[in-house]
Amino acid sequence: MSPYWPVPYIPDPRYFALDAFVSFCIAVLLAVLVNAEGQAFMAALLGDRRVGAKDRFHFIAFLHLDILGTITYLVGGFGWARPMDIEPSRFPHPRLYTLIARLGGPAANLLLANIAASVVHLLRGIEVDAKVFAMVAAVNLTTAVYNLVPLPPLFAGTVLATWLETQSPGLARGITLAGPYLALALTLLDRLHPLPFFRPWLDPLVLEIFRFTCGS
Repeated sequence: MSPYWPVPYIPDPRYFALDAFVSFCIAVLLAVLVNAEGQAFMAALLGDRRVGAKDRFHFIAFLHLDILGTITYLVGGFGWARPMDIEPSRFPHPRLYTLIARLGGPAANLLLANIAASVVHLLRGIEVDAKVFAMVAAVNLTTAVYNLVPLPPLFAGTVLATWLETQSPGLARGITLAGPYLALALTLLDRLHPLPFFRPWLDPLVLEIFRFTCGS
């Protein structure tokens, strides 16, 4: 566990600490930014190149914020970016390449978490406070791991919706539309009355990866 706060970090007004909350906000903006731009990079690499696309490669985190995703970060410590516009028809293998492009988001979060963890080790070596970088690592790890939740727009939910498109297109559309609301609702329920939805399985994974990468 982090010496500063629990991992995963969830803002709690009962134990409010301004420095931890500011670090968390910075980490969320970075997590949203790299998640969205990671998807854009993979989409462009695989063939979906659009000159002048306004939702790509501007590296302005605020433009990638999703309302429900941001609220979920504040409530549950994880969330998602505004859905990146990807055109499957530009890919030689539309379904597979779309999923790979979507996977670029959590992969980018893992990469940033590892970079932040490396900085944590460097700063500790010279006895400098590494709180902000530890938070960046924790939030990005949490974002990446919680993409295993099978609800769109999280990655596992995108896989589920893609599979359902061939089985039941109507159900796939319904899950895609309802997914963000269900994810937020389940997170709110978990805060009000802890229920075994996904936190008991995913939080230990986040903590173990954090310990492995940050050494604490």
